[in-house]
Amino acid sequence: MPSTPGFSQGLKHILMVKVYGIPNCNTVKNAMEWLKANQIEFEFHNFKKLGISESKLKEWSDQVGWEALINKRGTTWKKLDVQIQENIVNEKSAFAIMQEKTSLIKRPVVETSNAFFLGFDGERYRELLSS
Repeated sequence: MPSTPGFSQGLKHILMVKVYGIPNCNTVKNAMEWLKANQIEFEFHNFKKLGISESKLKEWSDQVGWEALINKRGTTWKKLDVQIQENIVNEKSAFAIMQEKTSLIKRPVVETSNAFFLGFDGERYRELLSS
């Protein structure tokens, strides 16, 4: 009787997994550790070294809205002047500050050939990456 492929074997059909984030962020580290533990190859895009394009922010915003891309729980947001926070009122103003201060982007952002999601949740990854 043939064996049923394991979870990671079933994911071999995914052509690309790209993780966007900052290497010293614990949530990004957890996501990358999970991917490695599940033998899922990925490419890492370091916001600090590579920045982020407006077109990529637009692509993400079209999927989840610009508001969801801003990490308002993080230190970078909390250190922003209140006036700057209040001036983030639309996609254009949000993209400008996210490109200037990439630490404001909620992370990790994970893209695959068939999925996109923000943050880390192992069960959600398992569900989305296996479909």
